[in-house]
Amino acid sequence: MMTLETQRLTPTPDLLSLHQARATYGPGALTLHIGPGLFALTGDEGRGKTTTLEMLAGSLPLVAGRRSGPHACYLDLRLLADGDLTPKSVWQRWQTQWPLWDDDLHTRLIQALGLRDHLEKSLDQLSTGSRRKVALVALLASGAAVTCLDQPYAALDKASVNVVRDFLQDMANHPSRAWVVADYEADPDLPWAGQMHLP
Repeated sequence: MMTLETQRLTPTPDLLSLHQARATYGPGALTLHIGPGLFALTGDEGRGKTTTLEMLAGSLPLVAGRRSGPHACYLDLRLLADGDLTPKSVWQRWQTQWPLWDDDLHTRLIQALGLRDHLEKSLDQLSTGSRRKVALVALLASGAAVTCLDQPYAALDKASVNVVRDFLQDMANHPSRAWVVADYEADPDLPWAGQMHLP
């Protein structure tokens, strides 16, 4: 069975780790060490990137190995329409789950991502890109120790991609928080502290 190990680019203490972890589906046994800063999780379609994020978040039970540290903050960025949910109700629900929610950042992200005119609309009235922005606001404002982002640039306009990239650049040297970014390739414009490629 294949065992994958993290490539540590900077010597940092772990905030969250997986040790020989496996779920009922997805990649082979994983050993990941997530320290402060930005962590890139890369691989082609179907290689287990989303599954790995779900294991980090504790939303997918392990059948082998173990998780050490707090659960990561993870939300499916597709944010599929659910009844009468609006962006405001999504954020209110999310605030109750993450006690370090940043109200000021939340407000600034709504403006920067162009969501102010969509606050009262139901999710099924929003485009795919706008739903992803709603989810990104929730994740970035959560205040979680470890935040997972699954292809955060997908379906976003260039200005919004720059907002997310600038945020991650600003957070790259945070001493006690981490952001795990899953995508096909690691953004070359970001200063990664660690990375893993799922072959």
